[in-house]
Amino acid sequence: MGFLTENHRCPGGLWARVGKALLTVLIGGVVGMFVVYLVTDRPEGPVTALVLAAAALGAVLAMAIRQAVGGRP
Repeated sequence: MGFLTENHRCPGGLWARVGKALLTVLIGGVVGMFVVYLVTDRPEGPVTALVLAAAALGAVLAMAIRQAVGGRP
């Protein structure tokens, strides 16, 4: 790493990072829900828990991919 130049810009502030994290979780959750809806015909009853679990798993996976690609936690 070298000296900072005049063209250096710091990464976004707190709200930019929070917004990116929430957007990533939201997109991952929606993708997880759509996967369950593609697999099952009519999610009812106990399958609704499966939809919520898939949404949570999609959100966690999306955050993990974002952290791996971004290089920062």
